[in-house]
Amino acid sequence: MLIRAAVGDDAVQSPIAAAALRDAESIAVALPALCEFVWVLARWYKRDAKDIAASIRRLIESDTVRVDRPAVEAGLALLETGGDFADGIIAFEGARLGGAVFASFDADAVRRLTAGGKNALLLTTS
Repeated sequence: MLIRAAVGDDAVQSPIAAAALRDAESIAVALPALCEFVWVLARWYKRDAKDIAASIRRLIESDTVRVDRPAVEAGLALLETGGDFADGIIAFEGARLGGAVFASFDADAVRRLTAGGKNALLLTTS
């Protein structure tokens, strides 16, 4: 639904999705839904990080949209520096749950989080 409303590429579904969002009293957007939103926009629609971040910001600035704002901002912070939105959310959630170190095999994620002042560990297979 979020994709259809944001992209507007389906003559039937896009206006229905946009109307549903516009007319809703409250819209709860779960973190996995936003992660999927980012993935689909990047992979299928070839949108760049700047456009994706702008789409998310437009969505979350609506008075009717409810999100885990601190987690979304953490995801956006990583996305806007060229990283992965989901990695930002995962690192944030881990820290919020008491994790002291973000550990991953993803060197780019570890580098970007470390550059952002987060404690991250690159796991290696050797």
